[in-house]
Amino acid sequence: MASATLSGAAQAPASLHPFDRRVAEMAVHKDDINRMILDYLTSMAHTKAALSFCREAKLDLQQSQEFVECRASIMMLILEGIVMKAISLLNEWDPELLDVDEELHFDLLQLHLIELIRMCQGKDPTPAVEFATNNLAPRAANNPKFLKKLEQTMALIIFPHNSLQPELAALLSPDLRRTVAYKVNMAMLRRRYPAHAEPSLLWLMRTRIHAEDVCRSKGRNLPEKIDLGMNPEGQDKPEPMDT
Repeated sequence: MASATLSGAAQAPASLHPFDRRVAEMAVHKDDINRMILDYLTSMAHTKAALSFCREAKLDLQQSQEFVECRASIMMLILEGIVMKAISLLNEWDPELLDVDEELHFDLLQLHLIELIRMCQGKDPTPAVEFATNNLAPRAANNPKFLKKLEQTMALIIFPHNSLQPELAALLSPDLRRTVAYKVNMAMLRRRYPAHAEPSLLWLMRTRIHAEDVCRSKGRNLPEKIDLGMNPEGQDKPEPMDT
């Protein structure tokens, strides 16, 4: 690595905004940043990028490669809409997870129902109706939140997909697949590592954005724009990685 810290090697220029000056003069150890980046890559199951970064930063993988690849495979199936195969692999990995996390199980079943409805467009909707009746309706009977999700999903059978209201169109968006894949990934991490909440890098970024919003709402003296400062001028920049 080029240096022990990302900043703090020299006194910040006096022309800087007082806030920027304090940030520039704060020493941040590069090892800490590297571990945070690796935590993000492994937590988000970017296997190739994590292994490459381990070699570059001379760090050990924080989780077993098998576990990272398992999560990556399940997430990819969900992103491709192959939901029942993802559920099968998830049950092989931990037969109790979906029994414990009923909401996650419902979200996966809802996602598969949406895929069935896609395939039924202009055709007989019986497969989708039967799947909903047998798998989702019993779970939604005594759960208002599940019931609302089911009702919205079944509306996709009735209305043309090119003229849906925004809340229904969102069900057909790739964003829903990404959201469910992320939930599954986090559930697997918490199952294996109970203390794991989310990648520390994401938590730090959310905290930083919230803190800036609070300070600006109170009229504190801040620069017009605050950069994250992950690549200060004069420091080595990471090479692009194939994830």
